[in-house]
Amino acid sequence: MKIVEREFIPVLFASDINTYSMARAFHEAYGVRSVVMGKYTSSPSYNSRIVDFRANEKIDQDDVFLDSLNTFAREHADKKIIAVGCGDAYVALLGKHKGEYEPNVIAAYIDYDQMIELAKKENFYKMCDQFGLDHPDTFIHRKEMGHDFTLPFDAPYILKPSDSVMYWEYPFEGQNKVFKIKTREELERTIDKIYEAGYHDSLIIQDMIPGNDSYMRVLTCYSDHNGKVQLMSLGHVLLEEHIPHGIGNHAVILNEVNVDLMRGVKKFLEAIHYVGFSNFDIKYDERDGKYKFFEINLRQGRSNFYVTGSGFNLAKCLVEDYIEHKEMKLTIADKPHLWLVVPRLVAYHYIHNAKAVAEMKRVIRQYGYVNPMFYKGDLGFKRLKFVVRNYLGHFLKYYKYK
Repeated sequence: MKIVEREFIPVLFASDINTYSMARAFHEAYGVRSVVMGKYTSSPSYNSRIVDFRANEKIDQDDVFLDSLNTFAREHADKKIIAVGCGDAYVALLGKHKGEYEPNVIAAYIDYDQMIELAKKENFYKMCDQFGLDHPDTFIHRKEMGHDFTLPFDAPYILKPSDSVMYWEYPFEGQNKVFKIKTREELERTIDKIYEAGYHDSLIIQDMIPGNDSYMRVLTCYSDHNGKVQLMSLGHVLLEEHIPHGIGNHAVILNEVNVDLMRGVKKFLEAIHYVGFSNFDIKYDERDGKYKFFEINLRQGRSNFYVTGSGFNLAKCLVEDYIEHKEMKLTIADKPHLWLVVPRLVAYHYIHNAKAVAEMKRVIRQYGYVNPMFYKGDLGFKRLKFVVRNYLGHFLKYYKYK
């Protein structure tokens, strides 16, 4: 596999499929090998020919993170270092330490104070109301309320933390990204469990929008250094992961276009002068025909290769903006494309939407599909063993968590 020396080096923080997808995007577009700084070596980026993996169990700590990035930048002072956060904690660190980096470091992120404001879901919902973006009926629960609160909607409920970064700092048995809750009693037990683990910010309780995985959408955007939106790519999620810890993670995505939906998000992002990648989780509510926003991620999502694989390479956004200083115009990703990380048989069996399955099969016949983990030339024995085991493991996971 050919590696090319360029005037820049991507440095990606984390170690999951997000980092590998971005490393693949950089390699496909520019032939470069990315540096990945993550905590552990058990990941799709480890043993990769397009990645220089540097493991450090303390990389998510402030001083270690900053020293690691700046030391690398000094060692490669003749290059531009494009720093990319592939997890919420690393995005927060990149924003927190803006102004403390070596001069050759590029970090396309908003200021930390704005990050904190946007990352908290209760603040995001207030902004949605301000800019006319719909969201589910929501109740903000604060720790001091205990069980003494009245909800304006009935069960079933969605429960999730307002501050996701803090939430994962306090692990506990049964910790999920999102909880789907059937009764008030279960809701109270889960709230107690979260706070007893140490989390102390507010919790979001929401009306559960009916509909299976195929009612979900994901929207990925890139805003340039001037805060102008330059790329928007909407994905129709057909299937999500079903393991408790992975609820909300995408497994199958078909690209689609919804101009009205995109127009509203563009207005929002440009009004707040947002910079860099953003990613929105959205669900269609058939009760009123509206698309409702769940959250904004201040980064590209873990399923980001649904954008790159469809012909709109995310790495090029950063390079053309910060390295080549190109004048860019708004691009809407409009090519039919399928992204999936599960075997097709799993997708066909567990996508409970006949129309969506038929469209998926049509796109496969006409345009093919991509699984970002299987990159031609980057399937040495050790990495291939990991990738295949993970890939085939989805048969058991979906059977167990139907």
